[in-house]
Amino acid sequence: MEAFEERLAAAPILIVDDIDANILLLENILRQRGYRNVLACNDPFRVAALHREHQFAVILLDMQMPGLDGLGVMKELRAAAPERHLPVLIITAQTDSELRLKALSLGARDYVTKPFVVAELSQRLRNLLEVELAYRDRLAQAAILEAKVRERTRELEESQKEILHRLALAGEYRDNETGNHVQRVSRSSKALALAIGMNADAAEMIFHASPMHDVGKIGIPDDILLRPGRLEGNDLQIMRSHVEIGGKILDEHNAPVMKMAHAIAIAHHERWDGKGYPRGLAGPDIPLEARIVAICDVFDALTSVRPYKKAWPIDDAVNYVREQSGMHFDPELAKAFLDILPEVMSIRARFSD
Repeated sequence: MEAFEERLAAAPILIVDDIDANILLLENILRQRGYRNVLACNDPFRVAALHREHQFAVILLDMQMPGLDGLGVMKELRAAAPERHLPVLIITAQTDSELRLKALSLGARDYVTKPFVVAELSQRLRNLLEVELAYRDRLAQAAILEAKVRERTRELEESQKEILHRLALAGEYRDNETGNHVQRVSRSSKALALAIGMNADAAEMIFHASPMHDVGKIGIPDDILLRPGRLEGNDLQIMRSHVEIGGKILDEHNAPVMKMAHAIAIAHHERWDGKGYPRGLAGPDIPLEARIVAICDVFDALTSVRPYKKAWPIDDAVNYVREQSGMHFDPELAKAFLDILPEVMSIRARFSD
């Protein structure tokens, strides 16, 4: 209780009146009652700026002032902070109920009519201070809760990213010939996303989601996954089923990064011309993130050693991307990929097998 009384005594209060004698009277009344953080202003045009600076707990506001009356002051206060209530106690000699209603409708919390009874003014002031301090406490608690929610959300997002990383690592152990393939694809995908104008958050999400593009290979038998030479017939269909397996592994999760990982896993073998798999999607029906990863994945696969092939020369892989623009690849993405080729090659050098 003592702590609360101390907060009341220290609460910032502003007196606004164009007559100095009225200000002096109110200052004396407030100080006699223990309020020690009292400021005064006889210029109504300065009130909004003062309130922005001091965030007064209560403003004792006279209604009749030259140049800008109390209603005008309240409109300026409201414009400066439309989301907050106004801690205004109107003091007026007018008995016009319409004026008082107007002031209350603009956000005034209470009013006292001149000549006022000191005890009444004191009690109304205390009531407003108690409400204002409670309101500020609630705002502070809400801010603390919001910060905790943000932190918890961040922790969950980091956990989801770690899960994706671990799944990608598991996939690498099954298909160890790929080496740093997922590192190169994820970083190239992020670079391509930024190059086409994606914001930093979306590009970062692609960076974390793209390593999942081949997670479904976890479910492919070793004799097919690791077999030297090209696959044909039923074995090829089994290998291609890794996209559906990846989709099932990553399905039914509401986290944005997991949804993106699912879209990439299941659609990164679709083609712009509709001749890809598993669903034969074409053009913009293919999720953008899957189209991005498709180019980066194919380019890296072509230029890397695989059980069934040697690494292509870089120039041959570049020509393939150029030739397949509008067929295998989204033509705009193909152009952007070739534009950032120096960055892609830098990534290859840093994460070489």
